[in-house]
This record gives sequence, structure tokens and C-alpha cells, in this order.
Amino acid sequence: MEQRWPQLSYPQGKATYETLHMWTQILGKIKLERLPWMNHSWHVALKLTPTGLTTSTLPYKNQFFQINLDLTVHKLEILTSHGKSREFGLSGLSVAGFYHKLFDLLRELDIELKIYTKPVELENPIRFENDHVHHTYDPEQALYLQEALLLIQEVFYDFRCRFKGKSSDIHFFWGSFDLAVSFFSGRKAPKHPGGIPNLPNWVAEEAYSHEVMSFGFWPGNEAFPEAAFYSYHYPEPDGYKEAVLQPEAAYYHPELHEFLLPYKALLEEKDPGQKLREFLDSAFNAGTTLGNWEQTGSL
Repeated sequence: MEQRWPQLSYPQGKATYETLHMWTQILGKIKLERLPWMNHSWHVALKLTPTGLTTSTLPYKNQFFQINLDLTVHKLEILTSHGKSREFGLSGLSVAGFYHKLFDLLRELDIELKIYTKPVELENPIRFENDHVHHTYDPEQALYLQEALLLIQEVFYDFRCRFKGKSSDIHFFWGSFDLAVSFFSGRKAPKHPGGIPNLPNWVAEEAYSHEVMSFGFWPGNEAFPEAAFYSYHYPEPDGYKEAVLQPEAAYYHPELHEFLLPYKALLEEKDPGQKLREFLDSAFNAGTTLGNWEQTGSL
């Protein structure tokens, strides 16, 4: 039986999303501190679980640990390979409160970490330890987002199986707060111009070192206050912005240089997953055809 796709409202979820965004940045920066660099920053991304988001397994001296952000019972959990665990509830916590609780519990588990506490990819960021501005966690909005991410990931996985070249896993990038998958042609790309707020240019240059098509979902932000799916091609091939994608609600956003499909457009359909697949397939076909990816042998 088809599972119902949840309603997502940016106005209703905005404050919760902004708080979650900062919490996930803290977890991602812990991954950044503990793992060796992987191409395209794939090592720092979070993974989706049936109950939320996770760092997956991380090494620390003579043990391993994992941090889980559970959006179904609304708690953070730390697990270690020594059989120890710690947890705390999410309701009522500011970003600063979350940060201090997490690092206090890590120290109790003999895990001493230090991260760079300035958020990335944001204008005018507030350091985690000082952020009492973002303090909203609505369990209902968090659960709706988690349910949507699981359904979207299922479609993304099926879509990813079509591609035979180099591709990423389905991952949650905490910088941009989105679920994404990327495909590569194998050809080198022009140097990325950088300019992403509070992100070193070399990170963007390495991430976009080769021709890439990315597909993803984000729940909205102040610049684009609506949950939506996206697809972009770097570098963008000639004629890409004039491509006609399916379903009809899909359109090219000239400022973002991406094709967008509003999440709400899927909820009007009998089979939202199939409509999302139409968007992904048509964006893929437009990008590979106009970008001559057939010549790379990656299809």
C-alpha cells in the first residue's frame, strides 16, 4: 500500500529547521575532525536512518563511537564500542545548549574533541556555543521532515541504480541542509569560482573538480521559503535552462541556476514517488544529452 507523503510547511517548520540545521552542523564538524579527507567532502555527510540522522561509526583512540539524532523519539544518542552510551532529549534546547550537552557527554565517555564552532554556508553565522537564538524544536515538524526524507531517499536509491559511472551515495549535507545524490561524467570541470558564504574556496573547487549532475531535496530557507527538489549541472551545458522537464510544475530558477520541483506539487498526485521519478529522469536526460555524457561511457 502506498505510504502517505507528509505535508511540509516552511512557515510552520522554519524555526525547527533552522535549529536542526545547526545541530546537524555540529555533528558534521565532529565527522570532519575525526575522519581523513574523502573526495567531494563525502566523508562529512550524515546518513539517514529509519529514525533520523547519524554520523555512522567514528574512530577515537582505542574506541569507536556513533552519534544518532533521533527525530522519532526526539533525542540524541551516543554509542561506543566499549558498550557505553549517553543520551538527552531535544525539546527546549538552544543550539548552545545542545552543543554543551553533547560535548559534556562525550567527555564522560573519554572522548575529547575540539571543532571549529562557526557554522558554514550561512551569512552572519553565530558560533554554536553562543547561539541562543535558535532554540525551537517542534517534534511534529521534525517527524514530518524525517518521514519525507525516508520516502525521498527510497526514490533516490532507485534512480541512482540507473547510472553506471562514478556517483555518490545518498547523503545528507549539513552545510546546505539537503539530501542529495550526484553523478560524474569523468571529465574535469572548470575551476569553481567559490564565493559560498563562510566556506573556503578550495572546498568548493575540490567538490566541483569534475563535471557533475546533482539531484536533491531541501525543506526551504529564507532565500527560497518552500520545500523543493532540485537538479543542477556543473558546468551548465548550453541550452540546459531551456530544457522542458516533467512534471509540468518543474521550472528553471535563473538565480539559483537549478531546475526546481516544489514538494507540494507531488502531494497533488496519486503516486508522488512516480512524479518525483519523472522529474529526476527528465533532468538526467536533459543533462546527459546536452552535456554529451554519452561520450564518456558513464551511462
